[in-house]
Amino acid sequence: MGVHQESTARKWNHGLEISAAKSLSGNANGLRGLLPFLGPAFIAAVAYIDPGNYATNIAAGSQYGYKLLWVILASNLMAVLIQVMSAKLGIATGKNLPEVCRDQFSKRTSILLWIQAELVVMATDLAEFIGAALGLYLLFDIPMIMAALLAAVGSFAILELQRRGVRPLEAIITGMIFVVVIAFGIQVFDAKPEAAPLMAGLFVPKFEGVDSILLAAGMLGATVMPHAIYLHSALTQKRIVGKNEREKKRIFKFETIDVIIAMVVAGGINASMLIVAAALFHKTGLKVEDLDVAYNQFGHLLGQHSAICFGIGLLLAGLSSSSVGTMSGDVIMQGFIRRRIPVYLRRFITMLPPLTIIVLGINPTKALVFSQVVLSFGIAFALIPLVMFTSSKKIMGGLVNKKITTITAWVIAAVIIALNLFLLGETFLG
Repeated sequence: MGVHQESTARKWNHGLEISAAKSLSGNANGLRGLLPFLGPAFIAAVAYIDPGNYATNIAAGSQYGYKLLWVILASNLMAVLIQVMSAKLGIATGKNLPEVCRDQFSKRTSILLWIQAELVVMATDLAEFIGAALGLYLLFDIPMIMAALLAAVGSFAILELQRRGVRPLEAIITGMIFVVVIAFGIQVFDAKPEAAPLMAGLFVPKFEGVDSILLAAGMLGATVMPHAIYLHSALTQKRIVGKNEREKKRIFKFETIDVIIAMVVAGGINASMLIVAAALFHKTGLKVEDLDVAYNQFGHLLGQHSAICFGIGLLLAGLSSSSVGTMSGDVIMQGFIRRRIPVYLRRFITMLPPLTIIVLGINPTKALVFSQVVLSFGIAFALIPLVMFTSSKKIMGGLVNKKITTITAWVIAAVIIALNLFLLGETFLG
């Protein structure tokens, strides 16, 4: 890191510390008190709007209309609790989830957990990198290989922000998320969804055959992401450090609000994808499963501006989530096995599989679906340790889960793991 970059990073971090100290002392309340703590959840929330979500939500809306909208609501409610527990683990222990796993489990178990977590990150990056490249391909009509190389440059540029301090990175990623919000907001406005079936789909759980259950499991697998669980604890572990239990509880209160806001935004984006697909494709009898087909149909049915909004959303979601996936990989390796490789080298290595897929001409949407299967395999290995550790008074101190929180978390873990096992079974045996 250069001298100027080090100076800039120190200024940002010093300013964050001063603002946080005022909030913790009670000298800053309301929005001013909350602002220093906003950011970590928005970085983690990027995982909830990656291109894998695009594929499953568009497919769900086109095939089943609004019927599976409740799955997005349920997934996001689950995600709120999961991300809150991950953030709380970092605040209470000053360590991230992989580090606590290394402390609590044997060396052999930690190595095995590291291997599967690296596979999860590779699968994540596969979806995100291909999504960004596909967004460039659709928007500018350039060859996929050229689009992939441009996506690589973009993801490297975002990673460079890490070297300038935590706040610039949080600011640019949050900004990208809100551009995606605007893009899908325009699409929903143009699509003019019907209110009655939309509200029924949102609040009345129902399935329509085994295929709809399989798709719902895929939607859940694309929403609750293992690498986001690992990463969130790292984002809060040393960002603002509480000196005592009172300060830690106050930090946790602010970070909980951060999670709720970020998850509401992510949930709104996912719901918008499904709503637009239901209002346009299902209504006209179109079964759309490929993202390039969706892009072309948006242009045909709503006009080119709608297709451009979709392409911009896909591009920005892919770029931001790809960089976040690289950050997660760094946390995972350092935490589980105390090793670290340069973040740019990691970025280069994880780009190779998606670049290979693009060069070979494999269908991008099929690759996205395959990546969700791998993510389904990895969710249990992140979720079970998280619930175990946050339920331990010895590890968490005054921030230990309440009994009702622990019970709810285990129920959610059981549901998510069961649905992901069902997805794996249907994928390989069905």
